[in-house]
Amino acid sequence: MKIYEIREMNSDEIRKRIADEENNLVDLRFQHELRQLTNTAKLKNLKKDIARMKTVLSEREKTPEQNKQGDNA
Repeated sequence: MKIYEIREMNSDEIRKRIADEENNLVDLRFQHELRQLTNTAKLKNLKKDIARMKTVLSEREKTPEQNKQGDNA
């Protein structure tokens, strides 16, 4: 998933997607342990996608705080 695709989503959609992807990650790890996962790069890509989504969420949460601090100065 590309960063611009994540930025187009609203915060609620991102939170729901993070929960879904974390469940998928658990399933992939389980498959990997059972030697059923043939493409192990999926683990790495999924972890990066989750991190990107969490980064966008944290940016959105920090933006109003920074604007408030700028008004006080």
